[in-house]
Amino acid sequence: MELKEIIAKDLLKIKAVFFRPEEPFTWASGIKSPVYCDNRLTLTAPEVRSDVESGLATLIRENYPDVEVLMGTSTAGIAHAAITAHLLGLPMGYVRSGAKDHGRQNQIEGRLEKGQKVVVVEDLISTGGSVLEVVQVLREAGAEVLGIVSIFTYGMKKGIERLADADVQNISLTDFDCIAEVAAQEGYIKSDDIKRLIAFRNNPSDESWIGEHA
Repeated sequence: MELKEIIAKDLLKIKAVFFRPEEPFTWASGIKSPVYCDNRLTLTAPEVRSDVESGLATLIRENYPDVEVLMGTSTAGIAHAAITAHLLGLPMGYVRSGAKDHGRQNQIEGRLEKGQKVVVVEDLISTGGSVLEVVQVLREAGAEVLGIVSIFTYGMKKGIERLADADVQNISLTDFDCIAEVAAQEGYIKSDDIKRLIAFRNNPSDESWIGEHA
């Protein structure tokens, strides 16, 4: 079984990702979504956590062999960056969403030298906005950002385009399409729902998939 399928099964099992196409969730933006994601739940499921962190370590070894430091996104990526860095024997830090207003007023926590090769650790990529802010902060601090690793990506057009425009690569353990396929295979959703889920992924602002049946 491929790693992306193992992680998909793990995330579905603990409801870190689950689908509810008949009763969509409403995002803060007002968009109706058939999927709910909370990868923080992986931290409280030791077997799944082990799969995730060893998987992230594998992705980093294979895709970014020259990495010198891991940097987690705040807050969701911090724990994953710490555990993965421990597995790889690497230093880690994290990037705050904004600079502190006290002490040394750091936005980057942990030691980072100019020119160091960094991989950013994120839990979830949707439109890519938040992780690209982290990449920008690290670049402004003089780091060479080799790329991003994440647990799950939607593969949304906006996110793909933003990453390409910023000239940064993201490698995810699993993705929306894989999880939808596994969810149908294992009975979490009907196979007819996959078409609706992909329609949502391709254009989240178009709600015509709601109530639609293949």
